[in-house]
Amino acid sequence: MASKPGILTEWPWTHLGRFKYVLLAPWVLDSMSPLFFETNSRKWDLSYSLNFPFLLWRVIHNQIWISFSRFRTSKSKNRILDKPIEFEQVDRESNWDDNIIMQGLMFYMGQKYLEGASNLPIWRTDGIVITILLHTGPVEFLYYWLHRSLHHLFLYSSYHSHHHSSIATEPITCNICGNSIFDMFVRAAVIHLFGEHLMYFLLFTIPLLTMHLTGTASVVGFAGYITYIDFMNNMGHCNFEFLPSSIFTTFPFLKYIFYTPSYHSLHHTQFRTNYALFIPMYDYIYGTMDKSSDTLCETSLKRTEESPDVVHLTHPTTPDSIYHLRLGFASLASKPYMKNTDKWYFIIKWVLWPLTFLWSILFQRMFSHTFVLESNIFDDHHVTKKMLKTQTWAIPRYSYQYKRLSRQRGTINSLIEKAILDADKAGVKVLSLSLFNQARIYPDLAELAWLKKEIINENESTY
Repeated sequence: MASKPGILTEWPWTHLGRFKYVLLAPWVLDSMSPLFFETNSRKWDLSYSLNFPFLLWRVIHNQIWISFSRFRTSKSKNRILDKPIEFEQVDRESNWDDNIIMQGLMFYMGQKYLEGASNLPIWRTDGIVITILLHTGPVEFLYYWLHRSLHHLFLYSSYHSHHHSSIATEPITCNICGNSIFDMFVRAAVIHLFGEHLMYFLLFTIPLLTMHLTGTASVVGFAGYITYIDFMNNMGHCNFEFLPSSIFTTFPFLKYIFYTPSYHSLHHTQFRTNYALFIPMYDYIYGTMDKSSDTLCETSLKRTEESPDVVHLTHPTTPDSIYHLRLGFASLASKPYMKNTDKWYFIIKWVLWPLTFLWSILFQRMFSHTFVLESNIFDDHHVTKKMLKTQTWAIPRYSYQYKRLSRQRGTINSLIEKAILDADKAGVKVLSLSLFNQARIYPDLAELAWLKKEIINENESTY
C-alpha cells in the first residue's frame, strides 16, 4: 500500500480473494461455447477464443521469469542488489495477477462490443509496423513524463511509493505499482485522479486502438505487443544482469533504445533517475540518465558466485512440494505448507499432477548435484560490523526416496559427499547436514576426516 493511500487504492474485486478469477468465467465460456454447442461454424471466432489461452500464457510467462530470477539471484552471480526479498515484499506483490485479470476483461469486452474487433487475422505486417512506431514515439514519450510526474511528492506518497517500497526488485514487482485500479495496465506507474485514469489507460492502448481503427489489427499484433511489454517489464526487474556489455560496445545505438536490468535497478535505488519505460533515449534527451548506469552494468556482469559462510543442506519432501519452494509459487513459498487446510492443495495435487509428474522427472534428471535454493545476508554492521552470508542447498531427491535406501543409498551418499566437498572447496565455515548425517543415510562421514573439520556429534547437524 502507498505511504499515504489516495482514492481508489484497492482493486474492485479485492474482497473476492482467490475467487476473483470467477470474473473471467462468463467470458471464457462465451468464447468457447461455439466450439461445443454451436452447429454453425461461422459463429466461431478464433481470435476471440484465443483470449483465454493467451491469459494462461501470460501467467506462465510471468512464473517462468519469477522462478528463473530467483534461481539466478540465489547464486549471486551477476546479481545487481544484495538486499534480500522479505516476506512482506512477497505478500505485497502477491496480487500481480490482478493486472492480467483486468486486461483480460478489457480484451474480452473490446472484441465482443467494438465493431471490427472480431475475427482478426493471424498476421498483418502493416499493423505490427504501426505498433512499433507508436510505442517508440508517443507511448514512450508520454510515459516518461507521466512517470516523472508520479515522483512529485503528493502523487508519490499517494500511489507510486507502493511500487518503490520494493528496493530489490523481482519480475512481478513491475505489476504491483500499487493495489490501485489506476495501476491496472502494464507497469502502470502513470496514475493520477480517477478522471485522468482513462487517459492513462489509452496511453498504453494507443498502438492497439490504432491497429483497430486502421483495420490493421491481428492476433500476433495484439498478443505480440502485450508479450513484449511483459518480457521487458520482467527483464527490467529481475535483479541480475545478463546482457553482455560487448553488445552495446559493438552496437552503441542499442543503449538508447534498449534498457537493461541494472539500468532500471538504479531507478529503484536513486528514485530521481532513469524514468524511461523501455527506451532510455528520453532519459538521455532530458538529462535524467544516471551516470553510473554503465558502471553498474559492467560491475554486475563481473560478479561471480560468492562463497557463503553457512550452508544448510536439505531436500524436497514430496513432488508437489516444489511449488512451495522459493523457486516455485512465491505466494505459497511465503506461507507454511499445510496439507489438510491449504486451499491450494487440491489444485496442486489433482489439477496440476501432470505438470508435477513431468517436473519431478526433469528435476532429478536436470540436477545431478545439489543446487542453491536460497541465499540470505545478515548484516549486523551497527553492532558487530560483520556480515553473515547463508545459503540453503537442496539435494534433488524426495523424502520417499530416502526410505528406499537399498536402491538409492549409493546415489544419495554420492550427492551428500559431493555437497560436503563443494562446501569445503568454497570455504564454507559451517555446514548444516540436518538429518543427512544419521548413520542409516550416510554412515561414512568419518572417512572425510581429511577435511580437517571436526564432526561435533553424530546426531548434531553441523560438522
